[in-house]
Amino acid sequence: MQREDKSERCRRQVLDAALRLFSQKGYGPASVREIAEQAGVSVGALYHHFPDKESIFRSLIDEYREITDQPRFPFYRAIRTGLFPNNLEQLGYAARDSVRQYRDYQALFFVDVIEFGGEHIRDFYAGMADRFAAFIEEQRTQGDDMGTRLRPGVSPRSALLLASRIFFNYFQMELLFGVPEPFGKSSAEMVREVADILRNGIAS
Repeated sequence: MQREDKSERCRRQVLDAALRLFSQKGYGPASVREIAEQAGVSVGALYHHFPDKESIFRSLIDEYREITDQPRFPFYRAIRTGLFPNNLEQLGYAARDSVRQYRDYQALFFVDVIEFGGEHIRDFYAGMADRFAAFIEEQRTQGDDMGTRLRPGVSPRSALLLASRIFFNYFQMELLFGVPEPFGKSSAEMVREVADILRNGIAS
């Protein structure tokens, strides 16, 4: 095995071990030595790739941000294979699949809020608005003006952000925190009802 491949494998092992430990135990209780042991590498090898424990945590948040911009991320695929807001139900189930598939990364957000006051995820959420704006503009230049399907005065970016947060927050409660049917009804009923409310509003 070439030195570069071995080095990258070591780095990957550290990140994978840290992701498991941080998501299960939190940031503070997971020591550098424990991460190295779980990764099957020496502490010295760990420090060769990361100057300190926080840099590992930050790298995982950055890695998740990159994942969300790739076709393998369920929500990414859904948002690009339907016409918002016609595809709200599809987005709801894609949010569920995203939380389920990347639950350890999702857990890091709550670890960050509790142990760092949200320091590391602040940029993630700020950047999300920019990424949605770029997507909306990309669609517009390709002939799909999302705004034409929304009520006059409604910001496409705000509408997309609101829908994504509602669905992600719901499935984080259900899948990360183990709260069965947080809205008192099945996930299918919840997705259908939230999609209807988002489309049609709540006032008569």
